[in-house]
Amino acid sequence: MAAEAARRAIADAGLSISDIDGALDLRRSGGGGDRATYTDVFTRVLGIPANFYFTVGRGGTLAGLAVAVATSFLDHGQAKYILCVGAVDDLTKAEQAKAQGHRGMNHVEKEGYWGKALGDLRAVSHHSWMAARHMAEFGTTSRQLGAISVAERAWANMNPEARMYGRPMTIEDHQNSPWVVEPYHLFDISLISDGAVAFILTTEDRAKDRPHRPVHVLGQGFAELAAKMWWKKTNYIQMAVKPARDMAFEQAGIQLKDIDCAQLYDCFTGEVLIQLEDYGWCEKGDGGPFVEAGNTAPGGTIPVNTGGGLLSNKHLGDLVGFTEAVTQLRGTAGERQVPDCEIAITTGHGGELVSPGMCSIHTTTVLGTV
Repeated sequence: MAAEAARRAIADAGLSISDIDGALDLRRSGGGGDRATYTDVFTRVLGIPANFYFTVGRGGTLAGLAVAVATSFLDHGQAKYILCVGAVDDLTKAEQAKAQGHRGMNHVEKEGYWGKALGDLRAVSHHSWMAARHMAEFGTTSRQLGAISVAERAWANMNPEARMYGRPMTIEDHQNSPWVVEPYHLFDISLISDGAVAFILTTEDRAKDRPHRPVHVLGQGFAELAAKMWWKKTNYIQMAVKPARDMAFEQAGIQLKDIDCAQLYDCFTGEVLIQLEDYGWCEKGDGGPFVEAGNTAPGGTIPVNTGGGLLSNKHLGDLVGFTEAVTQLRGTAGERQVPDCEIAITTGHGGELVSPGMCSIHTTTVLGTV
C-alpha cells in the first residue's frame, strides 16, 4: 500500500521516480518496532534513488512532523523533492486478532502504571478521562459529544472515499450505540483502517511548474503538555494548543477568523471539543452548546473535518486531515467543497494526554493557496 500510494503521488505531481531525492517513512512509533506497519521500504519497492530515507512520527502526529522535517531539508538545499508516505494495516490486524479470539485491536494489552491493574487497556480508556472531566466541570452531555460524530458523518456522506460513506447517522443512532468506556459510546471512537497516504514537498519555485495548484506550508507550531501535566492538572480539559497555535499563526500571518476549514485530530469526540475551545472558536466550557448548535457541520460557522475525519472516514493519524486540507485548498472536494477555501489548518496529536512518559505533542500546520 505504501509503494502504491507513493507511485500515485509521484504521478499526481507530474514527476518521475528519478526526481525523488528524499523520502520519509511515516510511522506511529517513529522508529519501527512492534508498531511498524510494513517492513519493506517503499523506496526499494519502487527503485527510488533517494539521498536519504528514515522514519518519522509519533502517535497520530505523522504529517505535522513530516512537514517540519521535509521543509528543513528543503531549506538547506539537501533535497529537491521529498516523498512522505504513511501506511497502516490495522483493520487486517484486528480481523486476524478477532479470528484468534482476542477482543482488542491486537493481542497486546497495556502493561505498566496504568495498565491491567486499573483497567486501562486501550487508548479509549485514558482518553475517556478528559471527556468525563469536561462533563463534570461544565455540564457537557453525551448528546453534545454525539453532535460531533453526527456532523462528521454528514461530511463523510459527501465523500465517496470515506469508509462510512452512504451510512447516515442521527443523534439517536449515536445514543443507541453501545457503551465502550463511559462516557464514550462506540460512535465517539475513531475507526480502524487499512490504507496509505503519500504526498510530496518541494520549494515554491519548483511547485509552480507542477500540473496542480500548489498548496503552501504557511506556518507550523509544536507544543507539549509536560509543563501543566501534574501540578496544574489543566491537561484533563485542555490540550497543548495555545503555544502551537500562536507559533503557527504568527508564521502564517493569520488570525482565527482567516481559517476557512479546520481538520482537527479526532481520535475521540472529546478531543475535537477541547480543540474547538482551545483554538478560540468558543470559550472554555462552551464547546458542548457550540457543537450542538451545528457550528462544525455542513453549513456551520467553521467547517471541521470535512472529509469525515477519523470518526467516519478512516484512520491514518493526522494524514487524514492533512489530505483533506490539501483537497479543499485544491478545490477538488466535490460536493463537500468549502467555498473560496484559501486557508486551512490541520492538527495532530501524539502521545497520551495523561502520560508522564510520553506527554502529548500537539501540532498545528497552516496550509494555504498563497
